[in-house]
Amino acid sequence: MKPSRRPRRVPFAVLAALMLILAACGTDDPVTGAAAGRPAAAPDPGRVLKISAIPDQDPAKLTAVNRAMAEYLAGHLGRRVDYVPVTDYAAAVSLFRTGDLDVVFFGGLTGVQARLQAPGAILLAQRDIDDAFQSVFIANARAGVGPVPGVEELVALKGKRFTFGSESSTSGRLMPEYFLDRAGVSSSRDFSGPPGFSGSHDKTVELVESGTYEVGVLNRQVWEKRKKEGTVDLSKVTELLVTPPYHDYHWMAGPQTEARFGKGFADKVKEALLALDRSDPSEAALLDLYGADRFIPTVAANYAEIEQIGRKLNLVT
Repeated sequence: MKPSRRPRRVPFAVLAALMLILAACGTDDPVTGAAAGRPAAAPDPGRVLKISAIPDQDPAKLTAVNRAMAEYLAGHLGRRVDYVPVTDYAAAVSLFRTGDLDVVFFGGLTGVQARLQAPGAILLAQRDIDDAFQSVFIANARAGVGPVPGVEELVALKGKRFTFGSESSTSGRLMPEYFLDRAGVSSSRDFSGPPGFSGSHDKTVELVESGTYEVGVLNRQVWEKRKKEGTVDLSKVTELLVTPPYHDYHWMAGPQTEARFGKGFADKVKEALLALDRSDPSEAALLDLYGADRFIPTVAANYAEIEQIGRKLNLVT
């Protein structure tokens, strides 16, 4: 009986060469990690769903809102959901494009930017108030300008020190710029110096109240909340104009959602958002944080005007 032969070991150098050859023969899919010609990897049941939102308010407020939403979604989806804060509006769009964020609460403009940069992104829902959202122009009481009856009268703001919110804000920059243009006011020529960009709606209120800027604009929801909470001194700040309505904030899922979490997962997230009901006290509390009565479906056509204006202002390319 011949002794059994041991398997011959393949030298390390040969193994390394084989690995290089195999790597050269197939390109990994950027979403699923599957090599060309092979089936995509199965969704990971333990994967954490990462949600975020554009940083349009005070960070502490934003964290409270989104952690509450993360907890709600985790209960409905049966998986861990983490809120991931971002530094600015552009970061929200960039991280969504690269797949580092799965589901994001965008503004109208950032939502358009994100969909164009991440083809296949899935619109989920908007708040009921986003079906007819509005901005508010405000002024420091010493600015010498009072309430105006309509958009055309915004011409009274010429020569004032003016601040927008974030450069990519729909309600704090894009639509206000559109309404100023309708009044014949150019933000690049007609204010006292270049306009400011406060970075958030809360900061806009504070800058106008302090007199750093004579006039500013922010979203109506934040303005009404500040008035209700008594966190703005109405003896120092005057409401000038509430704008006509437009579509704004909405939830969106990334194009990699189905591959990462399973077929139909985006629909499950959408169903969870639409299921929020004021008859449930805990869900009513969550809706209150969003300043809404409910979430409703939305479609891409709702943001066509925003895309058009964004292109005119070179904010969408």
